[in-house]
Amino acid sequence: MAKEGYVNGSDLLVTIDGKACGHSTSHTTTYTSETKDRAVKPLATEAAGNAGLFKEKTVTGLSVQVKCEGLRFYGETEGGMKELLAKWKVGGTVELKGFARGGDASPYMNGNFIVSSLEETAPAGDDTTYSVTFDNNGAVNVDEAHADGAAPQE
Repeated sequence: MAKEGYVNGSDLLVTIDGKACGHSTSHTTTYTSETKDRAVKPLATEAAGNAGLFKEKTVTGLSVQVKCEGLRFYGETEGGMKELLAKWKVGGTVELKGFARGGDASPYMNGNFIVSSLEETAPAGDDTTYSVTFDNNGAVNVDEAHADGAAPQE
């Protein structure tokens, strides 16, 4: 039976090298198009009013950025701060997968990424958190048919 209603954020998950983002509180995926403006002279028959003011855009590149936030946990068994710090330290790549909990487990997004930033926040008397930002390193496979965990309709 197909799911109905709004997609719950707790149902969308990210794995880092096959392990869940440790004690994750949220994640954000940003899909960006790099563009180039192209301005051309208008036809001689066009009126001078708006002629040449509007530019055409061409997509020249695509990129994906994933941000994960989580709580630090003693004895972490998932992809937590220690593993991320080790990857960042050597400039290594990680394989990220975005998928929906339950239903069809096929990823809606996966590829190789680098750790572009890793931040730890340790307020007095409160939980220590971390946030990590990943930028794609090469092509990213995106399958919008699996973005909500439902199997594609045939």
